[in-house]
Amino acid sequence: AVVSTQSTGDRTLVDKMVPGNRVQVVGIYSIRKTVEKGEGKRDRITAGIRRPYIRVVGLEVDSSGPGRSLNKFNAEEEDHFKKLAEREDVYELIARNIAPSIFGSEDIKKSIACLLFGGSRKRMPDGLTRRGDINLLLLGDPGTAKSQLLKFVEKCAPIGVYTSGKGSSAAGLTASVMRDPSTRCFVMEGGAMVLADGGVVCIDEFDKMREDDRVAIHEAMEQQTISIAKAGITTTLNTRCSVFAAANSVFGRWDDTKGEENIDFMPTILSRFDMIYIVKDEHNEGRDTTIARHVMKIHLNREQATGEGEMSIEMLKKYIAFARAKCGPRLSDASAAKLAHRYVVMRTSARKHEHESSRRLSIPITVRQLESIVRIAESLTKMRLQPFTTDADVEESLRLFQVSTLESAMSGSLSGVEGLTALEDQEEVRKVEKQLKQRFPIGSQVSESRIIQDFTKQRFTERSVKTVLNIMIRRGELQHRMQRKVVLRVK
Repeated sequence: AVVSTQSTGDRTLVDKMVPGNRVQVVGIYSIRKTVEKGEGKRDRITAGIRRPYIRVVGLEVDSSGPGRSLNKFNAEEEDHFKKLAEREDVYELIARNIAPSIFGSEDIKKSIACLLFGGSRKRMPDGLTRRGDINLLLLGDPGTAKSQLLKFVEKCAPIGVYTSGKGSSAAGLTASVMRDPSTRCFVMEGGAMVLADGGVVCIDEFDKMREDDRVAIHEAMEQQTISIAKAGITTTLNTRCSVFAAANSVFGRWDDTKGEENIDFMPTILSRFDMIYIVKDEHNEGRDTTIARHVMKIHLNREQATGEGEMSIEMLKKYIAFARAKCGPRLSDASAAKLAHRYVVMRTSARKHEHESSRRLSIPITVRQLESIVRIAESLTKMRLQPFTTDADVEESLRLFQVSTLESAMSGSLSGVEGLTALEDQEEVRKVEKQLKQRFPIGSQVSESRIIQDFTKQRFTERSVKTVLNIMIRRGELQHRMQRKVVLRVK
């Protein structure tokens, strides 16, 4: 049974915990007398009601389990962490220990490592702040281990809160005002993002949330505060946490020809994510064989297949908490100059890309993306417990940004949603698909190379023809025959 009771503490016991912590309390069970007045004329006599409470004399914050904060480290652990930070391969070591039971996704795991360590929060002389937490979004097909990655991050983050988009409302994610049943006064209760202050909030099924609820977390993601003005309560709560979200396509699987219809997200919410990955379940015989063997190893011999390697989850969690508490790196002068130069180069290439394709990018290279690269570089430096970033950190941060958001933007994977694919390209794909269905009836077999040659003679691009073939194969309309050399139309 769940028992709710009040606890009071004074002197050194004040500010020892935050909402969401589990604590072990040693105290004295006491009773206090409350006075309530009757409402009627005959009931004006005061009545004494005794309510129980615990007078706390000592408490200890539970630091084990998901969502628990770690603050204390002994000298032996600190020496071990410093030796670990001196290793040259500490970045690759941490990335390998991110969900070791999940095969592949190396760049996504490296991005998750950056999210767990985070950048440095900065307070300007005018009172404004720059967030240091990194937000990450995974979009794509089901069955690509997105939810498993979210569950792992909840376990190894110093403070982690997991929630699902379908069962989450705006008040559940931010804060709600409720009436206390005993005092009948309005009290405020923090939501998932408030409880995850200083950690990570994992939102699964992000696409299943209502649009009004997603708008409520705009302020929490960028300004990292939540402003409340309800029932006479006007206050601001801190939500200094990273957001790790996963979403599926509207059609279940990603459809390359319907880019603008795959996601119903607004560009305002997408621009608040530092890195966006498009995760596709592509058919590849060699990769499918490797994944099948990996899954069979997990079921046959769990210890051997999912060995934690050199770092256990508890050790990784402690190292992340230690780095976040003790290290606040900054950009060095050389790194800042290099990043400024690369920023100008990226702006120039983006302008050239827009000029050649006669379209504008809805995720342009702006100051917000520049700050994202700075945060990624600072997180890489924090893994090594160094005070200043190096050129290697800047190069790796640029690479991660390139393989995530920039690649999705330039390749057209986020087409339509962010205006990242020309309308001419989408129209060409539709024309190829229409002609292909007209020329080859159901049951006919044609060589794949002959199809590509015929359409390229009609001045269609080879990329568009291959895109149509892949889409029709994924829909089940076409099938490969004779070692993937011949295509059979099924329906």
